[in-house]
Amino acid sequence: MNRYLFQLSIALFIVADAHTQQNSDKNHFAVIAYYAGRTASIDSFEVEKLTHLIFCFCHLEGNRLSINNTRDSLTIMRMVALKKRNPQLKIILSLGGWGGCETCSPVFARKKGRRQFSRSVKKINHYFHTDGIDIDWEYPAITGYPGHEYKAADKSNFTSLIKQLRKKLGKEQEISFAAGGFNKFIDSSIDWPQVMPRINRVNVMSYDLVHGGSHTSGHHTALYSTKQQIESTDNAVQKMMALGIPADKIVIGAAFYGRLFTVHDTINNGLYLPAKFDHGFSFRNLSDTISINNGFVQYWDSAAQAPYAFNRKRLLLATYDDSMSVQLKTRYVKKNKLNGIMFWQLMDDKISGGLLNAIDKIKNEAQ
Repeated sequence: MNRYLFQLSIALFIVADAHTQQNSDKNHFAVIAYYAGRTASIDSFEVEKLTHLIFCFCHLEGNRLSINNTRDSLTIMRMVALKKRNPQLKIILSLGGWGGCETCSPVFARKKGRRQFSRSVKKINHYFHTDGIDIDWEYPAITGYPGHEYKAADKSNFTSLIKQLRKKLGKEQEISFAAGGFNKFIDSSIDWPQVMPRINRVNVMSYDLVHGGSHTSGHHTALYSTKQQIESTDNAVQKMMALGIPADKIVIGAAFYGRLFTVHDTINNGLYLPAKFDHGFSFRNLSDTISINNGFVQYWDSAAQAPYAFNRKRLLLATYDDSMSVQLKTRYVKKNKLNGIMFWQLMDDKISGGLLNAIDKIKNEAQ
């Protein structure tokens, strides 16, 4: 081979390798949907735009992971069948959810409980041909669902649980967990240096930051903090990275639903006022829920990079994600080289042209 051909072949190799790396980077951008919808509905969504689909929820029966009923089993099987449409799709089982982890603290406090749970996870994943487990314990070591047991030792017990799961599931099965996106969880619930090397990713619930127990209105899923509200997606990410958590294991959350709060004044269009949670709504119903016909005026908070709407007559504040805020969150993932974006939940999206489409558009745009 003469010198010119040799140099040309090297150049072509570098270009090809760069192209492969570019494709590889795109493929490593996780798009994760939690799903708690009807069995038949899952087929209608554009699962080709997902990397992971998480079934919600499994529960504890004694020390073991349990699928509640035939309908849930059929849903899981239908989710696994979606791999025919998207062979790269990972189907993950999730334990718990808000109100679904009543016995997590006592069960995971015991070595026997952790071992039996880990064995049951492996057995169920093998039976359904699913790809891993997501632990949605709300919350270890701090107050969560009213009446659920929690104690300081949950923090170390959670670490022991993750160690046992990784030992039992090996390297092929994925392990993740849903983390509260607020300061108290980040500071108190998890032994991050011990847990993070053993899991594939942490799904940060950067929503419900203003929730049913809040006494002040605000953005429930803001991208950035404001003078009046510290809790935000960026606040959670920066705190976690300051603790040494690798960016490429952090997944941020988008809300495919909104929250309505009753306030007692029209100041600041309802933001940052004494408030009481009223009810939630799905993104698929957003245009009707906060329409002008329903008395709402829509606003954009340039500091929080978040939308909101206010009904001055009924004193109702709506806080939610929309296409713009979700696109900004997706760009934030790319800019900060995070693992990806997840959302609660797919059933709240439109069948086409919804928030999943907004994520996919930004994921695939040129840098």
